[in-house]
Order: sequence, then C-alpha cells, then structure tokens
Amino acid sequence: MTVVRSLLFNLLFYLNLIGQLIIYAPVFFIVPERTAWTIVKNWARSSLWLLKYVAGIEARITGQENIPAGSCIIASKHQSFWEVFALIPEVERPTFVLKKELMRIPLFGWFAARMGMIPVERGRRGAAVASMVEGAEKAIAEGRQIVIFPEGTRVQPGAAPQYRPGVFRLYEALGLPVVPVALNSGLYWPRRKFVRRPGTIRAEFLTVIPPGLERDDFLERVSFEIEIRSDALIRKAFEESRDLPMSELVKARLAAEDSLEAQPSS
Repeated sequence: MTVVRSLLFNLLFYLNLIGQLIIYAPVFFIVPERTAWTIVKNWARSSLWLLKYVAGIEARITGQENIPAGSCIIASKHQSFWEVFALIPEVERPTFVLKKELMRIPLFGWFAARMGMIPVERGRRGAAVASMVEGAEKAIAEGRQIVIFPEGTRVQPGAAPQYRPGVFRLYEALGLPVVPVALNSGLYWPRRKFVRRPGTIRAEFLTVIPPGLERDDFLERVSFEIEIRSDALIRKAFEESRDLPMSELVKARLAAEDSLEAQPSS
C-alpha cells in the first residue's frame, strides 16, 4: 500500500507543480508581488494537502512565534524536498538560497527568479559566497527573510553534520538574527528514493540566535541547536510509529546519544 500511495503521490505532486507553472505563467510575471506570493503559497499548501491525503503524511510545524518581525535569516536542517515547500507558508516573504542549476529549469527557474531567489554556484567558493551575500543584501533591503540550508545539500537522518561557513558569512555580513529550524522529514521523504512513508513530519522554529557572535561560537551554537532538536524529533518519530524503518545511521546516532547520557557527570 505504501508503494502504491507513494507512486500516486509523486505523480500528482509533479503534475500539480507543472500544471500550476503552466497555468500561471501567462500572468505570474506581471501581477503584483503580493499576488505572486499568494500563488506560490497556495501551491505549497496544495502540496501539503496531497502529501496528507494521498501519501498519509501530516505536517506539524511549531515555533512560529520565534520568527521575528521583519528581516531575519532562517537556517534550516535539510533532509528532503519537503522543507523546500513546507516552510514557504510559514514565512512572510522567504528568499531561498538555492543551487544555480535549479534556475536553469524551464518555468521553475523563471518563477524562482521572479520571486527573488538567490542562486549559488557551489563550485566557485569565494565568488559564490560574495554573490550570495550580494543577493541577500538586496533581499534584506526589500524587507524579506533569507532561508538557507547550512549544510548546503540534503543530508540523511543520522548522518554526521557538516555545516558550511556560508551561513556565518550571511550572519556576519547582514547583522541579522538567525532562527534555526530542526526537522525529521528525511524519515518520511527519504533522500533519492520515491517512497513516502506514512506518519507525521515535524519541524520546529527554534529560539533566535542574536547577531554579533564570533564565527566559532555561532557555528557551534547553530549546529548544536539544530542537531540536538532534530535528533529529538527523530526519536519522537520512532516512539510514535514502531513500524518506521530505522537506518543504521540513525541507530548509531541515537545509540551514541544514549551512551553519552548514560555517562556519569564529573
């Protein structure tokens, strides 16, 4: 049943995406920005609806009260494509930092450009960071919020975190608060697999990290807060569903945590 529901969801998800791109293309580039955001957010909500009623996956997102008014940086864990659309309705005017290759996709890339997304050519390193900061400064001047995945790519649940310096470059250059986001989406929408496992994806906007921290302090704090809470959400998922498959990576990660907790404090 999971395989059938997954196949049906994937078919409807991409038909919905492509269909809306085609339907709105004649007007999307001339309507006011407010109307364009309504179109984009309605697409995100329709995708969540399909996920719930076709694939059997609910979305529970909490901590929205931690998002400050005005401009800020949203630094999210990245385990699947789910967070790319699920976070959109929760943020007023999100500007995603994304791979430059995505901007070359017909229609999708044009829509992304219209909404001011920030493309990054990851292989260029220093030049990529400078371009990212420049794009972010423009977005902030317009009162938008920057959404970045600090690890730069999707990471399997339980995998060792590798936070890249780009998130600090933004934090340093923009002088804005950072809202970390923890989640467990990869358990239900696995990376590079078509299967969609029924259950509840959880995401949390965590306590704001104020501007002004030094590089090492900032990276340690943002990674610790995202990882510790994401692990807690992963653990909660297995408490809620005993049938959910547990990878060796997750087993090792949770076992290591349990071992640390069992050690006597000095």
